[in-house]
Parts: sequence; C-alpha cells; structure tokens
Amino acid sequence: MTGRDQFKKFESIIKLLITLFSLLGKGGNYFLLKSFRNTNGKVGLLLRYIFVKNIAKKAGTNVSIQPGVFIFNLENIEFGDNISIHPMCYIEGAGGVKIGNDVSIAHSTTLISTNHTWKDTTIPIKYNPETLGPICIEDDVWIGCGVRVLSGVTICKRSIVAAGAVVNKSFSEKLLIGGIPAKIIKILE
Repeated sequence: MTGRDQFKKFESIIKLLITLFSLLGKGGNYFLLKSFRNTNGKVGLLLRYIFVKNIAKKAGTNVSIQPGVFIFNLENIEFGDNISIHPMCYIEGAGGVKIGNDVSIAHSTTLISTNHTWKDTTIPIKYNPETLGPICIEDDVWIGCGVRVLSGVTICKRSIVAAGAVVNKSFSEKLLIGGIPAKIIKILE
C-alpha cells in the first residue's frame, strides 16, 4: 500500500486531528513540529503533516516530511499533493517557497530563498541586509541528494536535478540538470 493509499484510507481521521491541533495556534504547532522533528515511523510522519498543515501557507494531501528536516518561515511555504522531503533537508521559506505536486526531494537538500548582500563595506558581510527571492518547484520534479537550490530559482515541471547540483538560475521543463553551477545535461522525452 502506497503512502497515497494510506493517506486516503485515514483521511477523515487526519482531518479531525488537524482540526484538534489547530486549536493550539501556529505557535503551538511550531513548538510541536520542532519537538517531533526526529520522531520516526508513521506516527512521526503523521504528526509532522498535521503541524505543517496548520502552519504552512498551503499544504496539500500526502505531504511526507521525514525525520531530521529543518523548515523555517513555514508560513511562506506552499506544498502541493504527494510530496516527499527526505531526512536532513533544510528549507528556508522567508522569500517564499512553492512546491508543486508529485515532487520528491532527496536527503541533504537545501532550498534557500534568501541571499546575503555585501555592499555596505563598513560592516561585515554577515550583517549586511538579506535579499529575498522565491523558489518555485513545479509538478513532477525529482531533486537528487545534496542539491542546493538558491533564491529566485524556478525548477520547471517534469525535471530532474542531479545529486550535488547547485541551482542558481531557472531552466525550462523536461530537463536533467546538474553540476556546479547547474547546467543542462539531457533533455527528457
């Protein structure tokens, strides 16, 4: 039985739990999300889904957030349906992140919608203002392990990002991209 099938089987119970936990507000759900970040198994997946559903800008059905995923500024993040985010991923949503349907994000991937500036030479770079740029991952995308997606990037539908890539610009759909910085490796049929 797939995760999608299990979700449908227990959908009414999941909706009830989402409603109950919504009574804690976003702050309570954030606290619980951090508390259950490393909980394994189906219980951990269920709890993280409930908390994300109560905090995120949008969260579709069957959003699987594996243990050890760090998500910041969740209220600026949109999740479609049938998404899997694997362990040790880091997602910074300050600039906005939108993840479409049927997306798999492999372990140790970073989505960072902020960037540092360095124009003010009177202060260290780390204290210069940050810029924000949305990240959009369209439908039917597979992001390999250890990928870095930087602010302002769109990964178009039916694309694959090879493991270890650094994606600093947008590409058209149906591509295999990879490398540092990412470039087109192959056109997908």
